[in-house]
Amino acid sequence: MKFLMPLLILSMTLLQAVRADTITVYTSANFAPLVIDGSRGIYHEAIDYLNKQAPQGTSFRLAYLPRKRLQMRLEDGSLDGIVIGMMPQWFDDVAQKKYLWTTPFAVDRFVLVSRAENPLQPDVAGALHGKTIGLTLGYVYPGIDEWIQRHGLLRHDAMSEEINLEKLRRGRIDCVAVSESVARYFVRLHALNSSLTLVDLPGRATERRFLVPLGRNDLYDKLSPIVKRMRDDPQWLRMTAKYQ
Repeated sequence: MKFLMPLLILSMTLLQAVRADTITVYTSANFAPLVIDGSRGIYHEAIDYLNKQAPQGTSFRLAYLPRKRLQMRLEDGSLDGIVIGMMPQWFDDVAQKKYLWTTPFAVDRFVLVSRAENPLQPDVAGALHGKTIGLTLGYVYPGIDEWIQRHGLLRHDAMSEEINLEKLRRGRIDCVAVSESVARYFVRLHALNSSLTLVDLPGRATERRFLVPLGRNDLYDKLSPIVKRMRDDPQWLRMTAKYQ
């Protein structure tokens, strides 16, 4: 029995160490192809990639947190992990002084989606005035918000981009501003190539990065080298090809 007690203590110590090195990766995304059915999608692939590349004893797990709660916990310093798929412009941190940011692991852009039977042409003067546009509740769209106001569009919010696209499909709104990757996945999934039209929106591309709370250099130092080589890694490109 006296030999079992040290082994038990050692096992408990090792278990605590493993738990301490499990990094929670938060996302407020709940739409395809970023997150699908809570267990698949680009962000789950990203976690798998990180776990394959991480040093021994370090692991990552994905967790959902609504955008407002995520923002609140970042601002009050209570977030116990990192955030996937964000960019500095969305957090008023262009200078990257409020948070630590990795290099982008993926690049996307916003498009305007409308029905092919009644396509909207942003370059036609007055064509958008009074039209309804679907956006995600609680989200800020730097550059696009101003563009919407200039053209007189009426914002209709929904809980997710998928819901907005479904509302557009059913004719309940006139258009949707959405990430191109999300739009193209939705079009392919529902065989809507001839039903929906995509037009590029003005503004810079969306660079999907990892956000690390300021002062958590220990997390950043584990994550940053992996993400730096991630975007061009053939293994990562193969993992995400199925969602294009």
